[in-house]
Amino acid sequence: MSSMTWFVILLLSVLAALGIGAMVTFLARNSFLGKRLKDSEDNAAKVVEEAERQKANLLLSAKEETLQLRTSAENELKERRSEVQQQERRMANREENLERRFSSLEHREQSVADRDRELETAQEDVEQLKQQQVVQLAETAGLTIAEAQVQIFQKAEDEARHDLTRKYWELEQQYKDESDENARMLVAMAIERLAADVVAESTVTSVPLPNDEMKGRLIGREGRNIRALEQATGVDLIVDDTPGAVTLSCFDPIRREIARIALTKLIVDGRIHPARVEEMVEKARQEMDKILKEAGEQAVFEAGVRGLHADLIKQLGRLKFRTSYGSNVLKESVLAARVAAMLAAEIGANVEVCKTGALLHDIGKTMTHEVEGPHADIGGEVAAKFGVPESVSRAIAEHHDHEKSTVEAFIVSAADAITSSRPGARSDTVESYIKRLQDLEEVAKGFEGVEKVFAIQAGREVRVMVKPEQINDETAAVLSRDIAKKVQETLVYPGQIKVMVLRETRNIEYAK
Repeated sequence: MSSMTWFVILLLSVLAALGIGAMVTFLARNSFLGKRLKDSEDNAAKVVEEAERQKANLLLSAKEETLQLRTSAENELKERRSEVQQQERRMANREENLERRFSSLEHREQSVADRDRELETAQEDVEQLKQQQVVQLAETAGLTIAEAQVQIFQKAEDEARHDLTRKYWELEQQYKDESDENARMLVAMAIERLAADVVAESTVTSVPLPNDEMKGRLIGREGRNIRALEQATGVDLIVDDTPGAVTLSCFDPIRREIARIALTKLIVDGRIHPARVEEMVEKARQEMDKILKEAGEQAVFEAGVRGLHADLIKQLGRLKFRTSYGSNVLKESVLAARVAAMLAAEIGANVEVCKTGALLHDIGKTMTHEVEGPHADIGGEVAAKFGVPESVSRAIAEHHDHEKSTVEAFIVSAADAITSSRPGARSDTVESYIKRLQDLEEVAKGFEGVEKVFAIQAGREVRVMVKPEQINDETAAVLSRDIAKKVQETLVYPGQIKVMVLRETRNIEYAK
């Protein structure tokens, strides 16, 4: 063969090899693409399945959230409806009270008008009777018309005064009965309208929240968390529209403080459920016991008192959360102890007894809601229970209205009066007090027939001694009313003043 022939054969072989390679490559590529297509289809199916599963989960979550929102909205709507119903009932009661008052006033006006007509008719009859008696008396007694008129006028005046006095007593008794009923109604209405504003200042504590979402967590499912907190502490938890805060309401300041501490701990912890609420309340009680103990120990240290029982010191610490006339009772007690110690040292009395008695003189105020009676008597019994000396318990019990049996009791009472009457406290100056009593006596002395006047009970009562030959029993009632009316018009005073008119007649004879 020639070289050309070999070249052609070689070329054909190469071309055949290339064709076979291309065919193999094509077949392999088709197989790879098919596998990738199948893998892509499988992945797509998995993605669709995962998307369906996520869709189902999202729908389930949305349904649960919608159910929760719907339940919360229904509960809130029920509460709003309850509040609206309560307001409607209060408004209805208030309208009924006003209607009763208006009806009572109309009845009273009608009664007054009827009495006025009766008095006018009686006055006309009296005038006719006077004229008849004048003529008869002049004819029978041989008196002149002028003399007869004087006698008739005097008699008619006495009869009219008697009738007016009797009518006054009847009206006074009637108006007293009506006024008592109206007074009770007005007091009830005043309590209903003003109690919330006045009491809230001393019975409510506000607890800040990090956000308003915390309110829902504090409420809990169907209000379980709120009920658990209220049952454990005895405090009302008020969740309203106030942003970033909830309110604790209770008359007992210690229970209210325990609830505040427990609620603060729950908010910081974040785990809020009934079991956790009870746990935090118990921790808050333990913390409150520690606070009361520390407050009592600090007061005992500041007053320089020794030898008190640990439970009595803790009971003393409860005064930290009590106020009297705007002052903290525990601080006032420490100040009274210091004053009593100085007074006892100056006059040579028992300093320890006076100091201890003054520090514990208001200890009974911690139990006035548990035990009936004056806080002085309760304090004496409590002090004696914890083993204080009898002289101390007696000084505590006698520091108010009781008759003082020891010098120490006088000193404790004086220290209490000094601390409560310092500048800025609740008592007036002596000069203003005396001036008020003098003005009150001068008003009563300005009436005819008054012999002596005595202002007693710190100016809350005035007793008027009248001359019996000038003032009879009937005119004494009118005089008391006139004095009370003039006191109302001329003087400015707190509360009310009782006016008592006394008439005394003494007949003395000697047996010989």
